[in-house]
Amino acid sequence: MGFLFNLRAQSVAAFRVATGRLSRLALTKGSIRTQILIFCLAMSAIAVALGGYSIVGIRHAGDLVAKTFDESLMSINYARAAGADFAAMRVASSQRLLTTDPAIRAGLDDQIETLAKALSEDLTIAADRSQSSRAAKAAAKVQEAADAWMELHRRAVVLSADGGSASAPQAGISVGDVDRYSRIVSQQVELLVNYTAGDGFLFRQRALSTIKRDLQLNGAGLTFALILSAFFSWLLARRIIGPVAIASRVARRIADGDLNATIPKGGTDELGTLLAAMETMRDNIRRMVNEEVSQRRSAQARLSDALETSREGVVLLDADGEIALANTRASEFIRLSPQLLLSDQLDISGTTRTTTSRTAPAALDNDSDAFASEAQLTDGRWLRVSRSETQEGGVVLVYSDITTLKEQKAELHETNLRLDAALTHMSQGLCLYNSEARLQVVNRRFCEIFDISPELVLPGMTLQDVLRLSIAAGNHGNRTVADLLAERDRAISPREGGNYLQHLSDGRIISIAQRPTTDGGWLVTCEDVTEQQRAESQIAFMARHDALTRLPNRTLLAERIEQAVAQVGRGSGFAVLCLDLDNFKQVNDTLGHPVGDELLRAVAERLNSCVREVDTVARLGGDEFAVIQCGVHGSEDCELLARRIVECVGAPYELNGHRVVVGCSVGISLSPGDGTGGEKLLKNADVALYRAKMEGRGTWRFFEPAMDASLQRRRAIELDLREAMAKDEFALYYQPLYDLHLDRICGFEALLRWMHPKRGMVPPDQFIPIAEEIGLIIPLGEWVLQRACEQAVTWPSEMKLAVNVSAAQFRDPAFIDVIAGALTASGLSPHRLELEITESVFLANSSETLATLHKLKEQGLRIALDDFGTGYSSLSYLRSFPFDKLKIDKSFVRDATATHGSKSIVRAVISLGRSLGMTTIAEGIETVEQLNHMRAEGCNEAQGFLFSHPVPVSEIPSKILELRNGFKPPAFKNALAS
Repeated sequence: MGFLFNLRAQSVAAFRVATGRLSRLALTKGSIRTQILIFCLAMSAIAVALGGYSIVGIRHAGDLVAKTFDESLMSINYARAAGADFAAMRVASSQRLLTTDPAIRAGLDDQIETLAKALSEDLTIAADRSQSSRAAKAAAKVQEAADAWMELHRRAVVLSADGGSASAPQAGISVGDVDRYSRIVSQQVELLVNYTAGDGFLFRQRALSTIKRDLQLNGAGLTFALILSAFFSWLLARRIIGPVAIASRVARRIADGDLNATIPKGGTDELGTLLAAMETMRDNIRRMVNEEVSQRRSAQARLSDALETSREGVVLLDADGEIALANTRASEFIRLSPQLLLSDQLDISGTTRTTTSRTAPAALDNDSDAFASEAQLTDGRWLRVSRSETQEGGVVLVYSDITTLKEQKAELHETNLRLDAALTHMSQGLCLYNSEARLQVVNRRFCEIFDISPELVLPGMTLQDVLRLSIAAGNHGNRTVADLLAERDRAISPREGGNYLQHLSDGRIISIAQRPTTDGGWLVTCEDVTEQQRAESQIAFMARHDALTRLPNRTLLAERIEQAVAQVGRGSGFAVLCLDLDNFKQVNDTLGHPVGDELLRAVAERLNSCVREVDTVARLGGDEFAVIQCGVHGSEDCELLARRIVECVGAPYELNGHRVVVGCSVGISLSPGDGTGGEKLLKNADVALYRAKMEGRGTWRFFEPAMDASLQRRRAIELDLREAMAKDEFALYYQPLYDLHLDRICGFEALLRWMHPKRGMVPPDQFIPIAEEIGLIIPLGEWVLQRACEQAVTWPSEMKLAVNVSAAQFRDPAFIDVIAGALTASGLSPHRLELEITESVFLANSSETLATLHKLKEQGLRIALDDFGTGYSSLSYLRSFPFDKLKIDKSFVRDATATHGSKSIVRAVISLGRSLGMTTIAEGIETVEQLNHMRAEGCNEAQGFLFSHPVPVSEIPSKILELRNGFKPPAFKNALAS
């Protein structure tokens, strides 16, 4: 039966293949295919024709509809617009008759003329859009009536202008004439609107008639198309369906398995070709059946080969227990252990019972059709023996080598042991619950964290039982199991898991993480994070507080200001005070940074003692502090606090055996008057602080808008200063240096001047400090050196050049190379160049400063100490480095001739310079009396307005000629008078 079933299936498959081949063969003939193609092309042509005509008709109707709206409606709108224009003209004309103001009359006349032009344009468009002779004529009549009305209006305007007070009746123009022409215009406008509306109705009628005609033609075309389709369908059925029915009956007989069916002969058409193919198909099926029998025999042979090459041992026992089939692999196993054939003697534990019979029948239980057990061969290998019964009552035994699997199980057991060790010694506590919330696994660390005896935590306990043990251990104070479960439910999702922190009663913090498992349970890990939380709290504190003073930093200050801003509307306001320590840099430079840090901490303590608990003291950085004063009812409260801060901070400090005195300056901004945002208030307070420092330090100033304007001007100077070098706006002026012993000029000091294109000459004291702050002083100083050397090389050889050098420029590592480059490029002799430095050069790093000075001295340059006596510990600098010149500050020179002035100081400086072998020069000489005094005291050189104001390089030759043979005061006076 199985063979016949397979034969039938093969026959059906062969018939399907043959049918496909016959179909392809039939299509190779041209008749049927050509008929179908002609039918399709004809129907397509009809459909295209109908669709094209429909599109043309719809487009035509759409054009008529569009024309109805575009032409007629637009014509109506413009006709109505003309009526509106004339109504506006009448209103303007009435207003003109009622007013006597010439200006208003002139404006109304212009308005009427404008409306008249608009009326004419609207009538023209209405007539063009209407495309109707009636509408055109009506528009012409409206225009004529409007022109007549305008003529009356213009005559009234002319007569009124000529006669002054002459009225229209006096000029022969009556109100009745105007009204009559007004009614004529209105009537003609109404008539024009009616004509244009009638045109729209005509367009509508044309569109409806066109659509009706197109529908009738489309209906006739559709009827004709249906008749043609029916005719082509009848032809197709007659030519194709009949022959196909004959071929189908023959194919059905072959598909039913009748391989001896007689196939009639056909003609030369497609039917004959199809029947011939049917006969070929029947013969092919017979051949395929024979091939199937051969293939089955081959498959049996391949099955035998597969059994022989299989890694599994296969034995087939018949109903009598005799071996019907056994492959080589099974024979090998049976040879080593013959008892493997006695399947009923194998127990589940994998041991075998002693027996030597190979053919003893197996005792099979009726309720056990199959089993699998394990057995060990004499060579140590392990087998899994599987048994299944056959339909004939025999048994199939399959032997599989599971030695590798046994080894893997042993390794898995070892791995489990190691996993248990890891769970026991891991730093986190672990609990594993199943889907029923029953404890499955718990490690030792969990019991240690919650101080629970390991003997009390057993698998199978519920989560509630474990929590009760933790409560009994005193970990949670007065909280209950329900409280702990509610805490967990608030922090994590049972499905997604999560983390939360649990605070124990002894102060420890436990991080609990819960993760769901694939079987519906969850895994809980616990870790003692007490120290970690303390460290994170400290980090969070440090992120919002200053590490040195423990005061709030800028971030926390901004938050406190925002909080104060939010409470302003509840009554009182608040103030922001910015503080800056005076002379703090000198403390750092002279006493060291440790003493500076102690000073900052002491200042922080004093500031905290000056404010209330509701106020905030913060450190912004460096020696800058800020205070938020809450509950301010007026500026008096802020002034009182500022005075207290200045006095408290300015008191002396005893730090590491040093007595330190610093002051502070305070800038104040009030909210909401000076701003409502934190950044704005801080900025304004900083502006006020800047003004306090500029006005003498040790004081306080409230913010004023003018301060911000001054700061903006300074900012503008800074921006212009950055572009000044590129635009070549700087120039050098020179002031003579006069030798008092030789009584003649001995050189010039180069002074930088800024010729601003809009501000004019900008004083050096306004832009030099800014250049130092923004770092522009270094390239600017380099430019001064190069330009001054280039210009000085043309002077007489005995004339020396003095150039000021800033502290920032002096600290530049490339400063020595800049000097050398300027001298080399200009060809100026080094002994003619004199560098003037101030005592601030020594504040940063005196050892490096001295090394640089010695290198410059070795190159032959002269070094002068400028502003001597105005700095800090000047005598120590004179001992460290042999200066060539001491420059007496003009503040001492100005008071040297006064009764209680600085005469003694000047004498001491000159004497000190003489004893150290240094030249002394007095700057700021403005009177003959000051000059004579300095000469009498033994000063070597002098400089000041008495000799000359700074002059440009072009005036240097004349200035040398003037002062070469001695100074003549009357010439100076005459110069001042001119």
